[in-house]
Amino acid sequence: MTATTAAAVVYERSAQTRNLILATLAFAITFWAWNLIAPLGVFYAGPNELDLDSTQKSILIAVPILVGSLGRIIVGVLTPKYGGRVMFTLLLVLSAPFVILVAVAGSLKSYPFMLVVGFFLGIAGTSFAAGIPFLNNWYEADRRGFATGVFGAGMGGTALSAFFTPRFKDWFGYFPTHLIMAVALLVVAVVCWLWMRDSPTWQPATDAAVPKLVDALKLPITWQMSFLYAAAFGGFVAFSTYLPTYLNDVYDITDLKSAGARTAGFAVAAVIARPIGGTLSDKFGPRLITAISCGGAALLAVWMIFKPELSNGLAAVDFILMAVMMGMGAGSVFAWVAVAAPAARVGAVTGLVGAAGGLGGFFPPLVMGATYDAEAHSYTIGLALLVAFAAVACLFTIFGIARTGSEEKTS
Repeated sequence: MTATTAAAVVYERSAQTRNLILATLAFAITFWAWNLIAPLGVFYAGPNELDLDSTQKSILIAVPILVGSLGRIIVGVLTPKYGGRVMFTLLLVLSAPFVILVAVAGSLKSYPFMLVVGFFLGIAGTSFAAGIPFLNNWYEADRRGFATGVFGAGMGGTALSAFFTPRFKDWFGYFPTHLIMAVALLVVAVVCWLWMRDSPTWQPATDAAVPKLVDALKLPITWQMSFLYAAAFGGFVAFSTYLPTYLNDVYDITDLKSAGARTAGFAVAAVIARPIGGTLSDKFGPRLITAISCGGAALLAVWMIFKPELSNGLAAVDFILMAVMMGMGAGSVFAWVAVAAPAARVGAVTGLVGAAGGLGGFFPPLVMGATYDAEAHSYTIGLALLVAFAAVACLFTIFGIARTGSEEKTS
């Protein structure tokens, strides 16, 4: 290897790393914004605030997930056309005003206004669909599992929100907390605009968006990965947003900071597990890792039905292991997408699969709220449905998806 070639390789790797870090930072801060309402769900439900019942509370928590899910379809199509640098910057800037409006709605104690603002706050949750095609252009095929796994760790923004949002509220006040978050979004937007760059291999897509989506919908891999991502990432989103409410209802944890710390622990475990899932998929193949993830989640949900004790740490073990399974599954599914989706359709497939994952997190809080047994302090029905869904996903992973040449190359 000549000195010139070596220098080019070093430059390429450093550019890869810089853009991976910036994309992960943008993903994390937007996910914090996306999850601003859930850590304060118990606060909003209080009689002196919005005075919500369990169903109203679950709807409030779930609403931002809707736009954050469906909006990924649009972002996934637009990113190949305009590039990750433009899309990340735009999403960060657009999210900031709705963070402020959440504070306005909460200060006015208006549930309808909060639902409307929460709906548009979902814009922040679409950033994931910008990152996958952006990084696929930066990384070689055999390192995309690693890259998407590291980028996916940005979902740790939910952990930051769960841990810090209640504390910021106590330290700085309710409205200043949201102001700080809005400023942080704008600062990261400036950083991305100044230092993020699209890959030299990227060329703006020129074909129309709708045909790209239609073509992506015709691919079996789109539907297969959508189902699996709804199980893995959807489960993570549902738990990370609803867990403070679950802990309050089942274990009578009323302190927001305590519930937030436990929820942050769940999210951190999933964050750590996601790049591990992507890296293991590069080595052993995404099918095996996805099957382990879904099967493990099903077994752990069975344990959860029996309400393991919180005082002796068994409940924490159950939740942490569940997070690991869901995090690994999220990483392995997108490692699968990276090698199985046609290169020209990665953005569209990413958007559709990402949307399915978000929708997988939208419905469980609604189901949990509707099926909660207040007298027994139990979510048995909702958890039983999770067991069934995860078990079916495991079986589908093993027997329902035909093996391909691209998959064999990763094994």
